[in-house]
Amino acid sequence: MNRLVIIDYGVGNLRSVQKAFAARGHHAEITGSADAIQSATHVILPGVGAFGAAINHLREAGLEAVTREAAQSGKPFLGICVGMQLLFTESEEMGCHRGLDLIPGQVLRFDERNLGEVARGVKVPQIGWNALEIQKPDCPILAGIRRGEMTYFVHSYYCAPEEEQTVAATTDFIAPYCSVVWSGNIYGVQFHPEKSSDIGLTLLDNFARLATHA
Repeated sequence: MNRLVIIDYGVGNLRSVQKAFAARGHHAEITGSADAIQSATHVILPGVGAFGAAINHLREAGLEAVTREAAQSGKPFLGICVGMQLLFTESEEMGCHRGLDLIPGQVLRFDERNLGEVARGVKVPQIGWNALEIQKPDCPILAGIRRGEMTYFVHSYYCAPEEEQTVAATTDFIAPYCSVVWSGNIYGVQFHPEKSSDIGLTLLDNFARLATHA
């Protein structure tokens, strides 16, 4: 029987994510226990706010190592919003901050320095609904989700993976960027599935049903 765990490190819409899983019949435990994370079959890393504060909260909670180990163990692992960003090597948000380095790449701001003239005068954060352009139709958590489906975003920074093959879906805001990342058992979504109606619930249901080999 699958055991879903949502990591509680003081950052994220934990109850909303839990309720979204419950809406599709899955119980997800909210916990800050390293033992519970280790014994889980599926692990979810949520996150809101700034990258630096989030990674510091994870470290101060004593959960950085066990989170990285869970992702490296082969069990299904999902990062949501800032939780996706934490999967990457580093972020430039409010200085340079080291992430979990599970997926090579950077987290960059939507601005002219990173995107050129096309970003001049564009207001950030991106808030609201935007389309998914699916690049990897075989990505397991995207099963049943069609190209162009709308999901809900709130963010000022975007993930730029070093390896193009990890980009499962993109979204166009100023320029196309990675909105779903996939590397083996590790998945990340920049949008909030718990706020993305049936599309978000479908994605969470797909994740909860993944086979685990950990």
